[in-house]
Amino acid sequence: MQAAAVYARISKDRYGTGQTVARQVAECRAYAEAHGHTVAEVYVDNDISAYRGKPRPDYARMCEDLKVGTRDGGITFHLDSLHRNMIELERFIILIEATGADVRTVSGGDYDLSTSDGRAMARVVSAFARKESEDKSRRIKSQKHAQARQGKRLSPGSRAYGYAKGHAEIIPAEAAVIREAADRVLAGEALRSLCTDLNDRGIPTVSGKAWTITSMIRILTSGRISAQVEHLGEIVAQGDWPPIVSPAETTRLRALLRDPQRRPNRTARTYPLSGLVRCGLCGTKMGARPRADRSRRYACNRQPGNASCGRMSTMAEPVESFVIDAVLYRLDTPNLERHLVALSTDAEAETLQRAIEEDRAQLEALAALYGAKEIGVSEWLAARKPIEARVAEATGHMGRLTQSSALDGFLGNATALREQWDSFSVPRQRAIIGALVDHVTVHRAVKGRPRFDPERIEVCWRA
Repeated sequence: MQAAAVYARISKDRYGTGQTVARQVAECRAYAEAHGHTVAEVYVDNDISAYRGKPRPDYARMCEDLKVGTRDGGITFHLDSLHRNMIELERFIILIEATGADVRTVSGGDYDLSTSDGRAMARVVSAFARKESEDKSRRIKSQKHAQARQGKRLSPGSRAYGYAKGHAEIIPAEAAVIREAADRVLAGEALRSLCTDLNDRGIPTVSGKAWTITSMIRILTSGRISAQVEHLGEIVAQGDWPPIVSPAETTRLRALLRDPQRRPNRTARTYPLSGLVRCGLCGTKMGARPRADRSRRYACNRQPGNASCGRMSTMAEPVESFVIDAVLYRLDTPNLERHLVALSTDAEAETLQRAIEEDRAQLEALAALYGAKEIGVSEWLAARKPIEARVAEATGHMGRLTQSSALDGFLGNATALREQWDSFSVPRQRAIIGALVDHVTVHRAVKGRPRFDPERIEVCWRA
C-alpha cells in the first residue's frame, strides 16, 4: 500500500487520555513499516462504540477517502476495531469490492475481502465480536434491572430538581415548583405558558438555566418525583426516598405528556438558512414559521427559555435568493481560499495552501508549454495527472482543517455551483451557505418601501 489509512478506535475512554488508541496507532505504524506500507493518514474515533452503529466521524471520512481513491487500503489493530455491526461490515465489503482496496490487521491477520473466503472469515470474526458486546450489554442490563427491582436509584450522579444530592431529602422551594407545575398541567394549562411564567418569575432549573418545554416534560414524566424507580422508560418499583407527587399523578402526567397526538409532525427541512437568520431587534435566531397559507417565512418567535421579542418576520424565498446570490458572488472573490486559511487556527493549513498554489502554478506552466507546442498531448497528460491528484488531496484535507469541505470544487468557480444548485438537497445547500456565512440579520422594514427590501438584509460573513 502506497497510501494506507491507519484506523484506531475504542468504545470507552473513561479518563479521556486516548492512551489505548495511541497504542493501536503505534502498533499499526510498526506493522506498516515492517511490511513496506506507507501510512498516508491516521483516522481515530476515541470513546465511540461500533456496536450500536453510532456515527463515527473518522471512520466515515476514511471510507470516503477509500471510495475516491486517495487511500489504497487500511490497517487496523483488529477487525473488531472497524466493525461490531454486521450492517456496517456488509457496507464496508461492498466498498472494498468496488475499490479493490487492501485491508490488514495487526493482531487478526489479513482479510482479502475480494474473495468469498476472506469475506466469510471477516463475517465470522465480526459475529463473535458482536456476541461479546451483546453478552456484556446483557450483564450490565441484568445488574441494573436487579438494582431497579430493589428500589435503588440507577443514576445517583448529578442532583435532580426537587431533591438534595443523594435523593434522601426534599428541597421545599423546588418541590413546591414541581407540585405547582403538575397541578397546572393536569388542569389543562399549556406547557409553553407554564414555562414562560416560571421564567418571568425568575425561577431557574437545577442547572440555573431557563425552563424549556423539553426540560419541563422530562421532570413531570419522571418516576422519581413520586418516589418510583424507572428503568428503560418503565416504572418497575417503589423507591426509598420521599415523594413530591403521588404515583397516581405520575401515571396521569405520563399519559398526558407522552400522548403522540401532542407531538408536532416533523417534516423534511425546507429552509436552507435554518439556524442562520437573526432578528435585528433582539438578536435571537429566527425560526421557520410558515403562514396560514403555508407560505414559508422566518420569524422571531417568543418561546420559553429564550429572550426573543417575537416582533420580526420576513418571507423566506426573497431572503434566501438574496443570500444565495451573495454566496455565489463571494465564491468568485479573489483570495477567498487564502482568507479561509487565515481564519484557521491550524498551522498545517498555511503549509497546504502554499503547496496548492505551487501545484496550480505548475499546471499553468504545463498548459503554457503545451500551448507553445513545446510538449505533446501525451507528455502534458502524463505530467498533469499526478499534480491534479495532489491538488485534489490537499484541498480536501484543507477543507477539513478550515471547516469548509462543503465548498470543495466550487472555490473560484461559482458558475459550476450555480448550474448545480437546484439539484442539491436543502441540507447540502445549508452546508455550503454555512461554510461562508456566520449569520444573516433581518432589520426592521421601512414604511413605504417595497415588500422585499434588500437593505433590510445584512450578511455577516464567516469567510
